[in-house]
Amino acid sequence: MKNKISLTEGIRFHGHLGPWLVLGLLMGEYGLKKISADKYFGLEAEISGLHKKPRSCLIDGLQLSTGCTLGKGNIKILKSKDIFVNFISSKTNKKIRVRLRDEILKTLESTDGHSACEKLAKKIYRQQPDKFFMVGKV
Repeated sequence: MKNKISLTEGIRFHGHLGPWLVLGLLMGEYGLKKISADKYFGLEAEISGLHKKPRSCLIDGLQLSTGCTLGKGNIKILKSKDIFVNFISSKTNKKIRVRLRDEILKTLESTDGHSACEKLAKKIYRQQPDKFFMVGKV
């Protein structure tokens, strides 16, 4: 899968490069593809477990890659310790849940420092999304 959003666009929107931003970019594109929804108005996203930095940076990546925004109200923030995003097609009402794989969470938790985080972000961006995400039912 070729990434539609460039790292430059992500940095311009978010302000800096980091692995959580990149995961948000990839997760949004991945969710759109898996649910066969249209960007901007054909999708709703319910986001959980991303209420603190740096995890919350994933939300900016999701907004950019899906077109769902807090301003339009098609993103909702749920309170939970678990990290996942429910994608809901506005046309079909189909729902899927996308979670981060444990391996990437462990990698994120063990990466420290700005330079190491930028390097990891670039590495993640070049990988296939299936390596980082699992899809299940809501």
